Amino acid sequence: MKIGTTIRAYRLQKGLSQGDIEKKTGLLRCYLSRVENGHTVPSLDTLSKIAMALDLPIAQFFADDSLGYQFNTQKLSDDELRFLTQIRRYSSNLNESDRKLLLAMVKKFAATAVR
Repeated sequence: MKIGTTIRAYRLQKGLSQGDIEKKTGLLRCYLSRVENGHTVPSLDTLSKIAMALDLPIAQFFADDSLGYQFNTQKLSDDELRFLTQIRRYSSNLNESDRKLLLAMVKKFAATAVR
């Protein structure tokens, strides 16, 4: 899998320059170039920033037929993104059993939510 090639393909498909991605993510243009050319492998956090800048789900970079494969996902609101970002930040401090408990609670809330 060549993640850098995939990133470049999506960036060009959307008509964005490396400078545009730099402005949206805060990642340096030279770093983006190194990623796209396969000299550096980005962390998942960095890949998440790039995916958000490209308005793509992060999983899109790992699809078998990345450019041809379209996910049928709904767009998250700004509030939902903020909520998920907070969950990710706080859950990194939890041990495995606490994470399982948190997930079970969320599933229970979702099952009983008014639709």
